[in-house]
Amino acid sequence: MSTRRGVLTALSIGALAGGGLALVRVNSPESAQAGLAIDRSEIVGPAPRPDRASQSSADPEALRARLGDARWIAVGGGAWPEATQVQIEQDIGLAAQVFGDGGVVLFGAGPDAPVVQVQHDLPRDPLGTALAELFAPRGGRDASYRAPSIPVDAEATASGVLAALGTATAASGAPLLVFLAGHGDIGETPRDNSVSLWAASNIGVGELAQTLDHARRPVRLVVTTCFSGGFAELAFASADEAAGAAGDRCGLFASTWDLEASGCDPNPDRSAQQGYAIHFLNALRLRDRKGEPLALAELDLDGDGRVGLLDAHTRVRIASDGADVPTTTSERWLRAHAPAAGPEVALELPEEDAVVAALGPRLGIAGDAAGARLASIEAEIAAADAEIERTGGLEDAAFRLAAAELLARWPVLDDPWHPEFATTFRGQRPQIEEFLRASARYAEYLEAREAAAIAHGRRADLTAAAAPVERLARAIENQQHARRLAAQGGAAFETWQRLRACERWSPTRAP
Repeated sequence: MSTRRGVLTALSIGALAGGGLALVRVNSPESAQAGLAIDRSEIVGPAPRPDRASQSSADPEALRARLGDARWIAVGGGAWPEATQVQIEQDIGLAAQVFGDGGVVLFGAGPDAPVVQVQHDLPRDPLGTALAELFAPRGGRDASYRAPSIPVDAEATASGVLAALGTATAASGAPLLVFLAGHGDIGETPRDNSVSLWAASNIGVGELAQTLDHARRPVRLVVTTCFSGGFAELAFASADEAAGAAGDRCGLFASTWDLEASGCDPNPDRSAQQGYAIHFLNALRLRDRKGEPLALAELDLDGDGRVGLLDAHTRVRIASDGADVPTTTSERWLRAHAPAAGPEVALELPEEDAVVAALGPRLGIAGDAAGARLASIEAEIAAADAEIERTGGLEDAAFRLAAAELLARWPVLDDPWHPEFATTFRGQRPQIEEFLRASARYAEYLEAREAAAIAHGRRADLTAAAAPVERLARAIENQQHARRLAAQGGAAFETWQRLRACERWSPTRAP
């Protein structure tokens, strides 16, 4: 129901190598930390090695054999180190703990690669930092990198993950659970969405559908990335609504197809983190986000004596303080097949009822007023987006003037790889520092940058405020859709019931 979309940041790979950085600010894994006279080995530091002597399946044949018998596959990481935050690693580690034996972990660049980003106070040169933030702003400069501290079987590239899924589903057997954590990208339509994996590879919704359409065993998919609701198209064969229902597969997702999600924090402090996975995985082991025990009756909404995927998913919808608006394949099916109006029949919907019962009173929203409240917040978000565009334009204009003024005096300061950069930076340091202190244009740039940051913060606050309201509104809509589809009956209602039963499956051997 929402049209809110997050601000997307494209990685500009090769900008430095392709002709310099003059007057072009990029957010690139190859952007230099301008002026930092620190060797990269000092920045990254030695990679701590896990206690286990070996944590990977060195023999590809042995890994293939394990995949054939796997109960679950957990996939995590990002396209590059700065997108492989420690929270993703922690979520994958918790997933392995919760799911138990019989799993395979595909993560980042593999078991020994120092690509896990951990927030860390590193020594920073004030002048180098100022130049870096002016000419090449990017994340990760307050982080160090280390090898995974969890058991990892292989790297998580798109081709490797698709091959692993093909091997794991080639023969009939018990359901395979696939857990995907990391980053997602949005496309023009839900089917065009994708998950970003190591080496800037990605798996699109259509590609995953093509692999799973050939699966000979049931598949349950959990995706925690931004825009992960695009994978709800897997409710349909070939991820195409016109093709009808898919085989025995279903999925649960951290966000709708057009919304960002929480959960990619370089801060290793779990108490400071939000995100779908930390709520979802803890619920499966009868705990809250903090790890405190919860009663089975509080989580087992369908009363089958155990905590299933949909129970844990519902816990996220109720308990999360993050920006997540979770969805499922059964919800996608409802919105494709339920009548827009017409008769309704009574129907047991314990998960939707629990969301409405919890969020309505908490938000002070009764009845169908959630839609109106959400529309009001989205109007504020639209205004915040306009302010972001305005302040961003002012920041860009101020940057051009400040950068031009600086480069007119020292032409190589935007290129730390230039042969004369180090000599200029060190030899002219006092003059450069004084120039920046006295520059009115640089002061205007700093002021404009601060205004842009405030605008982005305002939007983030509004997005977090909108999330529980939208969860409530969607739960109410789901109740209405399901009751209308039940009144209609037929094959579409039976497929919805099958998807719901699939989503209620439990991955654990005990409650």
